[in-house]
Amino acid sequence: INRLKGMIIFHYFYTQIIRSMKIALLTVGKTDRDWVKQGLDIYMARLKHYIPFSINEIPELKNVSALSKDQIKTREGELILKNIKPTDDVILLDEHGKEYSSVEFASLLQKKISYEGKDIVFVIGGAYGFSEAVYKRANSKISLSRMTFSHQMVRLFLIEQVYRAMTILRGEPYHHE
Repeated sequence: INRLKGMIIFHYFYTQIIRSMKIALLTVGKTDRDWVKQGLDIYMARLKHYIPFSINEIPELKNVSALSKDQIKTREGELILKNIKPTDDVILLDEHGKEYSSVEFASLLQKKISYEGKDIVFVIGGAYGFSEAVYKRANSKISLSRMTFSHQMVRLFLIEQVYRAMTILRGEPYHHE
């Protein structure tokens, strides 16, 4: 009985920690595919039972034909940095980032939730990637795959993996090994 009480108390405090922090997805460009929006809506509804999750879309730059790739990345980087708090744990989705299995990703999120307690912001950059300033601000980089995906699809893949991680951490039957 004492062990059960301890587990209940741990679960209560762990739930309170999760509820007090947030996970956000910050993207450059709007979600412009209806089927992606529908998928995001499905996983947003599912995630609300586990942790506050939000999506913040930075509009794409206009009139950029005269700008170089580096100038575009710099301007997008300024907009990204304006949307990040100094206390946020910033994780870039980057082709050179570390790859995780779903279970490893769940473990990473559990560590960040349990020990660090900071809000987590996943960032998907523009077509040309991130500026040096954004790389310097980032706490880490992850890659969802060595393959290249559209920025639209990556949004959906990431939110599904966050949902999957939450079900893994709770021992729910969504994920199968």
